[in-house]
Amino acid sequence: MTATASPELLAQLVIANKILYDHGVVDAMGHISVRHDKNPERYIMSRHLAPALVTEGDLVAFDLDSNPVVDIGKPYYSERFIHGEIYKAQSAVMSVVHCHAPPLIPFGVTKSGKSLKPIYHMSGFLGAGVPVFDIRSTAGMTSMLVRTPILGAALARCIGDKPVVLMRGHGATMVGSSIAQAVYRAVYAAMNASLQMQAQLMGEVEFLAPEEAELAAAQGDSTYHRHWALWEKRLRDQERPR
Repeated sequence: MTATASPELLAQLVIANKILYDHGVVDAMGHISVRHDKNPERYIMSRHLAPALVTEGDLVAFDLDSNPVVDIGKPYYSERFIHGEIYKAQSAVMSVVHCHAPPLIPFGVTKSGKSLKPIYHMSGFLGAGVPVFDIRSTAGMTSMLVRTPILGAALARCIGDKPVVLMRGHGATMVGSSIAQAVYRAVYAAMNASLQMQAQLMGEVEFLAPEEAELAAAQGDSTYHRHWALWEKRLRDQERPR
């Protein structure tokens, strides 16, 4: 089902699902994928399943049109087109996260001009800009879900070369050059949103300057594996028989 993908990559993808759940980025809904390490024209993602329940046996390889390479006869995520169309559009993207993290939702729907911006060094990557995707501009009235290649391509155009895109009335999508980076960005985008909301209740906020955000993002890119190692150990410890 996952062809010749490396065992290490598959194991990482499984643990990534659980890390995202552990941090409240996903719940029963949401998903993460990774570009196939042996064939860049494919990506790997779980079948339709709550992220915390994903095992290696649930992983499926898809082509970039989001068709399963081998149909396992079980339901797939209806919004898998988010992943396939982003991989088509951005060859440097190696992992995609889609979530409905509650702290991010307000920043995709408010008209007050209070956009999501980096409030501290851990979220410097937000300084690149956070576009907001409005599905109505492509498809009018919908269920808000990205269930077709056309909608996936529109979302891919909206995110462009940015690390995060908010989706009005829906959630957010994050990308990365690895599973670990995509997960890092998902966790700290949601955390930044929570902190920003709290700070704005206190008064005017001093966000990171563009130069600070750029430098902080570069620092984060050199250390996100430290976070991944801790998150992975925490889950391994939880799973260990007592």
